[in-house]
Amino acid sequence: MVTLTHVLYGLHGFSALMGMLGPAFVVTAFLTGWPSIIAVIINYVKRGAARGTWLDSHFGWQIRTFWYAVLWIVIAGLVFITVIGIPFAWLLAMALGVWVLYRIIRGWIALANGRPMPVPN
Repeated sequence: MVTLTHVLYGLHGFSALMGMLGPAFVVTAFLTGWPSIIAVIINYVKRGAARGTWLDSHFGWQIRTFWYAVLWIVIAGLVFITVIGIPFAWLLAMALGVWVLYRIIRGWIALANGRPMPVPN
């Protein structure tokens, strides 16, 4: 399960890093969104096997990161369609990208050190 969790962080990280190249390389942005979607599906499928272990916190961490990122990118998209909000939407999307990378890096480092992630109350 530890190896699988590393692979899942790798899939999420690959998507996040390639997403940074999205504006310059539309094809890579299109092709690299799938690893994160596949990773979150595997998170849900394998979470039961991790239940009750310290790895369960990592599965939850990855799932929450994915869904909060989806929520905030939808909000940024809605703000973007108002012409006045385009600069704010752009800043929101950039901040979201940094936040996602932070969560992936923080989680992956904790996993490598054998530590669980914080669980919300």
